[in-house]
Amino acid sequence: MIPRYTGPRMGRLWSDQHRYDTWLQVELAAADAMAQEGIVPADAARELRARAAFSVERIDAIEQTTQHDVIAFTTAVAEHVGPSARWLHFGLTSSDVIDTAQALQLREACDLILGELDELAAAVRDRAFEQRHTPMIGRTHGVHAEPMTFGLKLALWYAELGRDRERIGQARRGIAVGKLSGAVGTFAHLPPSIERDVCARLGLEPAAVSSQVIQRDRHAALVAALAITGSSLEKFALEIRGLQKTEIGEVEEPFAKGQKGSSAMPHKRNPIGCEQVVGLARLLRGNAVAAMENNALWHERDISHSSVERVILPDTFIALDHMLRRMTRIVRGMAVYPERMRENLERSRGVVFSGTVLLELARRGVSREQAYEWVQRNATRAFREGADFKALLIADADVSAVLPAADLERAFDLGEQLRHVDHIFDRVFQQGAPVDAGRAPRLDPVASGG
Repeated sequence: MIPRYTGPRMGRLWSDQHRYDTWLQVELAAADAMAQEGIVPADAARELRARAAFSVERIDAIEQTTQHDVIAFTTAVAEHVGPSARWLHFGLTSSDVIDTAQALQLREACDLILGELDELAAAVRDRAFEQRHTPMIGRTHGVHAEPMTFGLKLALWYAELGRDRERIGQARRGIAVGKLSGAVGTFAHLPPSIERDVCARLGLEPAAVSSQVIQRDRHAALVAALAITGSSLEKFALEIRGLQKTEIGEVEEPFAKGQKGSSAMPHKRNPIGCEQVVGLARLLRGNAVAAMENNALWHERDISHSSVERVILPDTFIALDHMLRRMTRIVRGMAVYPERMRENLERSRGVVFSGTVLLELARRGVSREQAYEWVQRNATRAFREGADFKALLIADADVSAVLPAADLERAFDLGEQLRHVDHIFDRVFQQGAPVDAGRAPRLDPVASGG
């Protein structure tokens, strides 16, 4: 049984009521198409459309006896229609209705997800321009690497959300297909023209070929795309969690007035929203594996996929919808601490400019191996002795003989390091900055003192 989730939007889409509503859409479209071709009496099709109705409770009651949901559904509808009900479900097999109707649900669900993706992308974009020139240390392997800006980190997220949107859009197109080809896909009881007509009425493409079911590689591609999107959100959330560590303290997810972080420690401000996003991403990946396993069915169909889909499809969409909405709130409300970013950037006493110094020495004729040795030994001293890296280089006879102090000073120019930030933003955000974003001033060089 599909979970009776009563939340907004996405939850209602996966309710029993909406599922049976889509079944009825398919049944009535099929009756209309068959009436147009003279297979079903026109007055019967009109009566079906005028009188067809059901209640979820009645379907559930009938299913207790039939142990077959489609028969329970058609029986419940027939009770409202009368004699013309004999033309309901005429020439169809259960999967003709279930799979075609499910395509309608999946298309609707994708549209909701795409809308939520757009909301998150807009939030990330706004914060990216806001923090475009906010300097911070970049980290590789969790270790200080070279300077970057927080805006660049957010621009990276924005670009990935665009790829997530492409993947889901492509999967949406792949899943928006219907089939009314019968028990083994041969159109034994209805001509292909009925399938074509019904799909046109519903805005779907007819599957070029099917067995009793629409092939589940389509569903696997969709759930995989949703899981990949979840992994993107996980990456963003994990980064915020990492930057919120007490020892780093550069970013913090929103913490509402009256919110409590711990029952035992009143000082705690835990990144619980980001942790929830990370946890739910694991569920999506598990569902993607199940969706892939659903692709291999016995011969023209078994129902091993059905029970799985009743769980993974609503659960995946509902979970991702929640993740997207929560992540949007986190991005819009997260606190950013530029002073702490600057403090952490300066914590390593200038060694993060070692790569630039290495290149400057190489430009002046020093072999890369020799230059690397000179720079590394001074970086090691800076770490071990808590000394200023630039001061150590100036005092190093080998380095100073090749690289004058004035040129060495330029190697520590943060503005020079980040001179291409605007170019990267132009590539990522081709539509330019938000109207109210303004332009941050050029960056000052980082102080090299400890």
